[in-house]
Amino acid sequence: MQINGSEIVVECLKEQGVDMVFGYPGGSILNVYDALYKHQNEITHILTSHEQGAAHAADGYARATGKVGVCLATSGPGATNLVTGIATAYMDSIPMVAITCNVNLPLLGKDSFQEVDITGVTMPITKHNFIVKDIRDLAATIRRAFAIARNGRPGPVLIDIPKDITAAKMEYKKEVIDLHPAYVGEISEEEIECAIHMIEHAKKPYIFVGGGAILADASEQVRTFAKRADAPVADSLMGKGAFPGTDELYTGMLGMHGTKTSNYGVSECDLLIVIGARFSDRVTGNAKKFASHAKILQFDVDPAEMNKNIVITAGVTGNVKETLAKVNEKLAQQNHREWIDQINEAKKKYPLVYHKDVLSGPFVIEEVYRQTKGEAIIATEVGQHQMWAAQFYKYTQPRTFLTSGGLGTMGYGLGASLGAKCGCPEKVVVNIAGDGCFRMNMNEIATAVRHNIPVIEVVVNNHVLGMVRQWQTLFYEQRYSATVLNDAVDFVKFAESMGAVGLRATTPAEFTDCFAKALTLGRPVVIDCQIDSDEKVWPMVAPGAAISEAFDEKDLKSKENGGIRNE
Repeated sequence: MQINGSEIVVECLKEQGVDMVFGYPGGSILNVYDALYKHQNEITHILTSHEQGAAHAADGYARATGKVGVCLATSGPGATNLVTGIATAYMDSIPMVAITCNVNLPLLGKDSFQEVDITGVTMPITKHNFIVKDIRDLAATIRRAFAIARNGRPGPVLIDIPKDITAAKMEYKKEVIDLHPAYVGEISEEEIECAIHMIEHAKKPYIFVGGGAILADASEQVRTFAKRADAPVADSLMGKGAFPGTDELYTGMLGMHGTKTSNYGVSECDLLIVIGARFSDRVTGNAKKFASHAKILQFDVDPAEMNKNIVITAGVTGNVKETLAKVNEKLAQQNHREWIDQINEAKKKYPLVYHKDVLSGPFVIEEVYRQTKGEAIIATEVGQHQMWAAQFYKYTQPRTFLTSGGLGTMGYGLGASLGAKCGCPEKVVVNIAGDGCFRMNMNEIATAVRHNIPVIEVVVNNHVLGMVRQWQTLFYEQRYSATVLNDAVDFVKFAESMGAVGLRATTPAEFTDCFAKALTLGRPVVIDCQIDSDEKVWPMVAPGAAISEAFDEKDLKSKENGGIRNE
């Protein structure tokens, strides 16, 4: 049948199983929005307050559901407003398709009104991108874009469509699409055998799990492998929930704000088994001193990650779900009781602690965990609250912790929580924010109210840019340059002005009551939690130091000079 380009876009979205998109209309994309209007019973459109919010919502939807997230924007500033969200998804390997529309073909390259070369802009931050200049290529391009986004190592793909292509007509034929991600390539049996040999000869193995295990839906295989290898498990920020945070083998996050136990264990192990992680600098600390006593075995879908940041001993390339399944079939049951006991002693010696006599970030997170029974989806912004959310909430399932790990995007969490709630309406969804982050995209509270998306926004409000202030305190002799937010912004009144519920807590008891109330309302809620400006995230690894040199508040006070030098 002959239909126009905008109808082809919608039909191709339906082929891909897309039933929800996030976006903001404009002149160049009007034809697509007209087609969406005609198909609103099949595809729900969430109108965000800003295109960046649409990109983050599509990202959060993808992380929470495992499906490809979709966002839409018009040309020029609409398209460029997606850039931060696309880069966020790119750094964390999130499957997303961004569809933008541009000026008519004859106007391209002429500085036309609201024209921008968005494929040129996004080339470094997409897995691939396209501009469609022939209506005959449109359907095939959309199908290819979704396949690229979901297959292998996932990532964002952008499709730019000039407006006259959305108006042109051609014959469309529906295709049946395989929506399951595929790994293209053979898994080497030789690499599998090498891995098993290394594991069976290790006396002190340690497992480090990253976000790749979640993206591959490999949590079950990771859990089986950890038990079979009888090894303690640490995770990265992106790997939360791939292995249960309540399991006796679990030791906490690794790296700059990881637990002392995980940092100690990785520094003392003789084999570090890395599953779907990329050795971020925030994980390794001083790379020359990272896991210096260990051989390193890496499982990853992307061969480019092998030996990129850390030199490894051996690697297995392939989808980690498939590779771990092969290893689990062949690996004999291991026993490392003495090593496990050593790690358990470290867990007793180095627990995560905080001051419990005042309202604090860690208390807020633990109370959210208690009241949600660990079953909520937690999104975060970026900063101290993000680290507390990683440390004090026990994630037992994958796709329940949504955070910007690679790019560190302030303003990410609220949009992501909206996408997550839309994708998983049966789940309680909580966004943990700092006051600095909340200011960046708090206009998306209007989106939550407009579409009746009952997310709970918990603002850990210390009236400063907390993580930056922490660095200024420890490494910049308390020169608080541009980090104090001592203004008259009232988040409760703001929430009410947007049509949401606003609540305020200044004590632990007040927060307990506020959060309990928020869980019953079925409406968007903002809880303003007033905490001390100088509360810090512990432990911490100083820049340039080895992760084994993590220090906490007690260590800091014991130092004669009262501080740590920034070298």
